[in-house]
Amino acid sequence: MSRPTLLSGWGRTAPTAAHVVRPRTLEQAAEALAQAGPRGALARGLGRSYGDAAQAAGGLVLDCTELTGPPRLDTERQEVTAPAGTSLERIIAHLLRRGYFVPVTPGTGHVTLGGAIAADVHGKNHHADSSIGAHVRALTLLTPAGEVHRLGPDGGDTELFWATVGGMGLTGVVTEATIGVHPVETAYARVDTDRTRDLDSTLELMARTDHAYRYTVCWVDLLARGGSLGRSVLTRAHHARRADLPAPQRRDPLRHRPGAPLAAPPWAPPRLLNRWTVGAFNTAYYNAAPLRRRGQAQPVSGFFHPLDAVQGWNRVYGRHGFVQYQFVVPFGEEDVLRAVAEGLAGAGAPSFLAVLKRMGEPTPGPLSFPRPGWTLALDLPADLPGLARLLNGFDERVLSAGGRLYLAKDSRARPETVHAMYPGLSAWRATRARVDPGGVLVSDLARRLELV
Repeated sequence: MSRPTLLSGWGRTAPTAAHVVRPRTLEQAAEALAQAGPRGALARGLGRSYGDAAQAAGGLVLDCTELTGPPRLDTERQEVTAPAGTSLERIIAHLLRRGYFVPVTPGTGHVTLGGAIAADVHGKNHHADSSIGAHVRALTLLTPAGEVHRLGPDGGDTELFWATVGGMGLTGVVTEATIGVHPVETAYARVDTDRTRDLDSTLELMARTDHAYRYTVCWVDLLARGGSLGRSVLTRAHHARRADLPAPQRRDPLRHRPGAPLAAPPWAPPRLLNRWTVGAFNTAYYNAAPLRRRGQAQPVSGFFHPLDAVQGWNRVYGRHGFVQYQFVVPFGEEDVLRAVAEGLAGAGAPSFLAVLKRMGEPTPGPLSFPRPGWTLALDLPADLPGLARLLNGFDERVLSAGGRLYLAKDSRARPETVHAMYPGLSAWRATRARVDPGGVLVSDLARRLELV
């Protein structure tokens, strides 16, 4: 067996070593699982979980990025099938050339289809279209015993299907999946932008207008204080029609050629991101945004995946990495959002990437994160003094409000907190035990949060 490889999440906070294999077929994946030792095994995609969800210290990690191939589009059924190691970026490029788009994409295209299902990812359209699990028509799941299950949301082993959707890779290795798609006329989004003066006006505008848009996302300045607390830039969009485009773009409306990404510096000076540098960035970004703009045509790559334009952007946080913190609270619990904004501003906690969205109907996955309400995602330097105490306090507010944390982002929560946030955990454990009685599938996240 090869020497152990050091692996970490996108936040780069807690690397651990594991043996890595790269299966290219279902049969090779089954052979690898059969060789798992006492420290267990886990599938891994492109490593975009922020914490330790795709690590298995001392165990065997199946790097599934070579479990890929050309997507297969069925226009009659409006669905696409692809090996689970295929990236959403590749699937989107394949679909756009043919006039279709994925039902859900998170903030990066650099995630595999299998990883997206394992985290039941959501995007800017959750309020309208739910998460990706709601659009999975079928998937193939390989269990440690070598059994291959063909699963779907209707008929058959639906319990195992929904335990897999959002199950963080702990029920088996997804090797292929079919998801629904929808037709589009162009490779552009038609974007409306509004700049709001404070958190109250932001929440009011989103609550009043989000239903009229398929996609909506709001950048929030979490360092602003006083009367500017929670000032924001709100962008909402539909897929652009051909008639919405300027004349030059109408000649080839489905052209999708994202530019080569810029490379972030290989290292960053300590404390590059602090309350002064991030505060200056936030002020500049807010002031540069239009007060009100309508109908701007933006390439889908820029609207859905803006950070993909900078390769390795996570390195700007320095060698200690960063913590991504995302929670959801029900509608009516807006005081939690205010408390978090006030707490971060008061602590001078530098977060230049803070995103607020409204969520709609959830999927039945017991460990799926989304639920109706407000979700706020933000990033913070991992070496910020007092960070653990600050976030633990937020956890308590979120839990008391009936909210939860996103497992695909978490790197530091306490087990008892997460268990209380996910009341379906016991049922999920029972389903998992049925297909993996030996407890082969495990991750650093699962050990830390005592999920298995």
